[in-house]
Amino acid sequence: MTGTLLWLLPLFPLVAFVLILLFTYKQHALSHTLALIGAGLAWLGSMVVFYQAVIAPHLAESPIGSSINWLPTGETFFQIGVQVDPLSAVTLFFVAWTILMIFIYSIGYHNFGAKRGVDDQPGLPPHGALVKDKNGHKHHVASVEPMYARFFALISLFAAAMYLLVVSNNLLTLYVGWEIMGLCSYLLIGFWYGKPSARDAALKAFLTTRVGDVFMLLGLAALYTLTGSLNYQAILSNPFILEQLAATTSPVLGLSWAGLIGLLLFIGVVGKSAQFPLHIWLPDAMEGPTPVSAMIHAATMVSAGVYLAARFFPLVSAGWEPGLPLTPTMTIMAAIGAGTALFAATIALAQNDIKRVLAYSTISQLGYMIAALGIGAYAAAVFHLVTHAFFKALLFLGSGSVIHGMEHGVMHTGEHIDPQDMWQMGGLRKKMPATFWTFLVGGLALSGFPLLTAGFWSKDEILSGAFGGGQLAVFIVLALAALLTAFYTMRQITLTFLGQPRTHAAEHAHESKPVMTIPLMILSLFAIGAGWAGIPEAFPGLGGLIPNWFGGFVGSMVHFEHHTEAHSLVPLFTSLGVSLGGLLLGWLVYRRAGAVDPLEKALGPVHTLLKNKYWVDEIYAVLFIRPARWLADVFVSQWIDRRILDGILHGIGRLGLWLGKLVRQGFDTPVVNGAGDGLANGTRSLGAVLRGLQTGRVQDYMLLAILLAVVAGVLVIVL
Repeated sequence: MTGTLLWLLPLFPLVAFVLILLFTYKQHALSHTLALIGAGLAWLGSMVVFYQAVIAPHLAESPIGSSINWLPTGETFFQIGVQVDPLSAVTLFFVAWTILMIFIYSIGYHNFGAKRGVDDQPGLPPHGALVKDKNGHKHHVASVEPMYARFFALISLFAAAMYLLVVSNNLLTLYVGWEIMGLCSYLLIGFWYGKPSARDAALKAFLTTRVGDVFMLLGLAALYTLTGSLNYQAILSNPFILEQLAATTSPVLGLSWAGLIGLLLFIGVVGKSAQFPLHIWLPDAMEGPTPVSAMIHAATMVSAGVYLAARFFPLVSAGWEPGLPLTPTMTIMAAIGAGTALFAATIALAQNDIKRVLAYSTISQLGYMIAALGIGAYAAAVFHLVTHAFFKALLFLGSGSVIHGMEHGVMHTGEHIDPQDMWQMGGLRKKMPATFWTFLVGGLALSGFPLLTAGFWSKDEILSGAFGGGQLAVFIVLALAALLTAFYTMRQITLTFLGQPRTHAAEHAHESKPVMTIPLMILSLFAIGAGWAGIPEAFPGLGGLIPNWFGGFVGSMVHFEHHTEAHSLVPLFTSLGVSLGGLLLGWLVYRRAGAVDPLEKALGPVHTLLKNKYWVDEIYAVLFIRPARWLADVFVSQWIDRRILDGILHGIGRLGLWLGKLVRQGFDTPVVNGAGDGLANGTRSLGAVLRGLQTGRVQDYMLLAILLAVVAGVLVIVL
């Protein structure tokens, strides 16, 4: 039963996508109903699968699943199938919950039931509608999204792709889901395609992630060539194959085949999970509707990258044991992950857009997970993946609620401000209490607030893994990133919710509808309670009171995880210090913030550097984009295309004209035309002669007949 149900999980939202696209695209209520049914059935099936996985004995060694023959490969078949093991089980759990909450939230976000504005156009955000109250006064209110059904169709396909990726038992169908998500991200980031910034962001995301995907495809090709399979169990759970790949040297940089293939797959992860240097697409992905941001940052896109990194972890760690030096690929992962975590956290300090702060926060937290995998803290990395999904979905949906409230204030007052700029907010705690308290929970979880939040337990596990594994450089960098995370999170909360309103729009903001706030409340429960499933046994005081179910369940995926159960007071006190210290410092700096950012005064040119994101986009424009455009516009278009290719074609054309002229003058005119003209002239001359014989007189005709008779008689006598 469970195996059959696994096949159905991606099918539920996929059917909703097809039905909306073909039949209900003009009916808002029916479209979101179909999307909710698809997401709801997938959620229900995921919970059943999760329960079956939890109670199944030795699930890591014997996953639940089934396979079918797909492509013939000589005498055998390439098989595809589905499976659930501890990693996919916990991933299904958070994917199902976050997707369902985002779907429900989207109904309110897109103003279902509201009127359509007169000036609203497909491809542009709705501008609002004018309505009359009972007294005949006109009010500017929010209007429904013109492409309402299209949105629910696309996020249903997005969800189907993520489900396919998670339940796959091989890297090929995982790659299919991976690429479908790339398409969906392009369509949803550019959902408001009438905005040039949205179109540019969609192209940027699509092309940047394609860079990583090309290398990932090379890794899949190499893996299949060497092993003859892409099945997880056949490769990643086969010690003989892993040992062979780790012991065999590839022709690239002296890496083993395990290291090289792992590195190629990791480059795909760098693109999908927005790690440096392919991080540039994720902040601009904020151009899409806020539920899309939540899908990308929590439920699907970037989570898929870390999921893949965790999936092929046995390959990159082949031949490694705790206490030994890291493999080259693990070292690269740890360096990129830790560096990205700190790099993105510094940028977030100087951002003013409420969603952009969260975007850089996501890049930073993904760096945490990648670094954890790089140092061998497998269970801690997956644990943070799960907790982060819940509190980041909560924060993005909360930011959407804030923007909704601010947009109401803008419509009410007519004030021309950016409703996403935190410096235009303030005092929303009283205007939007449900949004405030749930956002506060998410912010504290992101900051790793001690004991109460899920983020504390997962971050503490990563810091403990780095410190206990002797990776002090990684430990210090991640601790600094955690300090900055707590600081900019409190900066965000203070500027948005605390103090007094800084604009008239903020004074007239109002709370969002229950269809938006109830999902926030549900996610806030997970942002608190999800961490209790992974309290380490050795944690002072609390260890052992609640079993460390997560560590045992997910840790069974790797053979060495049980050796790492240890807890030091150094990472614990570090976690407490950076979390509480960062939160306190953020509040002290911004509690009385004026018109100018206090950090701008304190940091000076450094703040300009951070606000401009280290000018990475500008550097890429100089190094890659402008040369690529020059290559396309000048070298390829003007030289290769116009001068060489067009020159060759024009030369062929001129040669054809010369040959045609030669044939015309040397053969066609004298021979073909000459023969035709000679025949015509001969016929004309013969006609002239014969015409002279036609006198019209009977005597001439009788004389001619007598002459012919005489000639004939003579001929008869002679012959």
